[in-house]
Amino acid sequence: MTSQLTHVYLMPGMAANPSIFEHIKLPESDYKIHWLEWQIPDAKESLSSYAQRMCQYIQHDNIVLLGVSFGGILVQEMSRFLNLKKLIVVSSVKSHHELPKRFKLLKVTKAYKILPTSLVSNIDILAKYAFGETVKKRVDLYKKYLSVSDKTYLDWAIKQVVCWSQEAPHPDAIYIHGEKDAIFPYSSRGNCIVVKGGTHIMIIVKYKWFNENLPKLIEGCA
Repeated sequence: MTSQLTHVYLMPGMAANPSIFEHIKLPESDYKIHWLEWQIPDAKESLSSYAQRMCQYIQHDNIVLLGVSFGGILVQEMSRFLNLKKLIVVSSVKSHHELPKRFKLLKVTKAYKILPTSLVSNIDILAKYAFGETVKKRVDLYKKYLSVSDKTYLDWAIKQVVCWSQEAPHPDAIYIHGEKDAIFPYSSRGNCIVVKGGTHIMIIVKYKWFNENLPKLIEGCA
């Protein structure tokens, strides 16, 4: 029976730990969920090299690989080195063309090199980087889910998002995006499943949608 299980690997977004997936539940008779975690990169490591290194944490073949936000960018890069059953990209971008203008400006001016990542011990700043929101009433939520505050990691991660060069959507990926995503507002266009009312953190707040629809998408029934 175990050999018939589909292994589902989940990659969180920038600065987030995998507990963002704590409410994602799939039928245990058919699926086994594995959480992936961010590793601290070398400061000059390329995204492709990092993706290849992350593949060492994949212990199965013909898997489902799902990534959220920057994790969605990463899994698209990881897919080049893996045999996948399905690639699912949530709350992310399909190519560099969907990056917001402010991201493109950061790239052109190289201002990403001077962002105040040394201040990420301030949970409000970290939340703004990762979720596109200020803390307000969600401080406990952010403290729980945002724990990767290493400056080397954040400097590297922001650069990789801003400088990502993918020209076109991955031909085999399933893209899922919230209609109210404030981080990547242009990504609900084109070949994409749009979740009504979904924001950038819909993997947390709309987990029921994912629990209902992921099995259908994985098996090609949706």
